[in-house]
Amino acid sequence: MKIPYSALAVSLIFFASAAISQAQAGKRWVVTDHGAVADGTTVNTPALQAAIDACAKAGGGTLVIPKGTFLSGALYFKQGVNLLVEKDAVLKSTTKIEDFRPIYTRWEGIERYWTSAFLNFVGMKNVSVSGEGTVDGSGDAWANFGQNARNVRPPGGPAQPAQASAAATGGAAAATPEPAARGNRGGPGAQATNAAPAEPLPKPADVYPSPLPTTATINLAADRTKTPIINAAGVALGRGAGGGINTPPRALVFQNCSDVRISGLTLKNQARWGYVFIYCDHVVAANLTAKAEHYIPSSDGMDIDSCKNVLVTGCYFDCNDDCISLKSGKDEDGRRVGRPCEDIIIEKTTFAYGHGGAAMGSETSGGIRNVEVRDCIAGANNWAPIRFKTQPSRGGVVENITYRNIELRDVRQAVEFNLEWNMRINIAGDVRVPPTVRNVKLINLHGTSTSVGAMHGLSDSFIDGITFENCNITAERGLTIENARNVDTSGLKITVKEGEPIIRR
Repeated sequence: MKIPYSALAVSLIFFASAAISQAQAGKRWVVTDHGAVADGTTVNTPALQAAIDACAKAGGGTLVIPKGTFLSGALYFKQGVNLLVEKDAVLKSTTKIEDFRPIYTRWEGIERYWTSAFLNFVGMKNVSVSGEGTVDGSGDAWANFGQNARNVRPPGGPAQPAQASAAATGGAAAATPEPAARGNRGGPGAQATNAAPAEPLPKPADVYPSPLPTTATINLAADRTKTPIINAAGVALGRGAGGGINTPPRALVFQNCSDVRISGLTLKNQARWGYVFIYCDHVVAANLTAKAEHYIPSSDGMDIDSCKNVLVTGCYFDCNDDCISLKSGKDEDGRRVGRPCEDIIIEKTTFAYGHGGAAMGSETSGGIRNVEVRDCIAGANNWAPIRFKTQPSRGGVVENITYRNIELRDVRQAVEFNLEWNMRINIAGDVRVPPTVRNVKLINLHGTSTSVGAMHGLSDSFIDGITFENCNITAERGLTIENARNVDTSGLKITVKEGEPIIRR
């Protein structure tokens, strides 16, 4: 029997209180007692990793980052080791790609080797990350993102990335990441294209170590320059095959973890996604902040990927991509894994600038269900606080989603449903597996926007069952509905300056 949202929230808050009390009761391992230097220039990776390893060997405790700036590359936490970043403490990422070995993970919905996160928590139980300090992803300093005009620095902005990189690490600038090929942003008539493989794919046993890597434990690539073009399940990686070794790291990744509590932190300039949860169960993310400069690409505030029983409460996001994105795998590999993202509550959170507020997708192949977003504020120029995005190759069912009590403060559009979103070049061999979006409730949605938005389904997969209740929006333009059925707009009041309030195609 499905747990009601209110009962889920209560149970998660009770777990969170117990988890944080347990973490605070453990032994404190203050990093300055183990050779770390808070001068902002010394690379502390060896000292910090040694402290984590020693703490785990001694039975666990809390790694404490005290006041000061501690520069480090990737860190790999172990069972029993929690993290506390104290007030006025900064744990700052280096910008040398060599400091972030590829780890077997899931990136953009496909299991593969990819750049390690700055802070990695893999296969852990009862893990706590807390404090009033800052994790700085140095996303403003990574050199040459390869994303063209999206990264043009504003006048008087940060130092040029190559200079900043060298200064931060005491060495050469970071390697140039692989450019991300981008197609049209979707919409009527957009088509996905597939490139055939140049030669037959190898077998996993021929290119992977034995035993094959999994996402359940820390598996680092033996050679960062030669990652396979298939994953451990034999699925082709397509665009970016063998890549991921030159892309900036995500900030904090919790992978295959259970009973996770993260609270209080400020995340600054995540170089890629910020707070990331993959295959996790029972997660509380409370009173977190994530702010990234608006020229840093793919700087999602939070990604919740094939997780269940998650509570996000009291957070603030301002970044250059979705503030929060719920995911469940991409295309063939996502359907192979088949793990939904389910039983999620997002509440009392502010979505400032971002490409979306709480977005469903675009990786939807495992399904997304039983989600409530409530009592949230969407700030000026948020692109679409209510956002559903996927592609005709994804499959998966997105259902039973509720947005309740959402205040719109001059957003670009209130709602966006797009089943042909960002139709970029897909994996070779992709087939059309239409996704399903159904049973969505929009309750007490109110405020101002440039456009009310658009619903764009597929000719062979209509968006089905959208209900507006007590919604009141003032906008320049109205709502366009295309390839959708059972859309009840009787509870939607729209005041527009131009055109019709609702246009049905």
